[in-house]
Amino acid sequence: MGLIKEPLDVDFTVDPRPLTKAEQKAISDFIKADKEKRLAKTKRIIKHKKKRNEKVN
Repeated sequence: MGLIKEPLDVDFTVDPRPLTKAEQKAISDFIKADKEKRLAKTKRIIKHKKKRNEKVN
């Protein structure tokens, strides 16, 4: 694995304060919704493949 260099002319700033309860909930809700969306998409693909295989057999 190679060395990862920081891009030129880019400043990274970090806010050292802890997250508020509202911020934590917003992030948690976003992650949960994204997981459900990806899981639903995966289920749809698997279901489609099963139907296609049944038609071939």
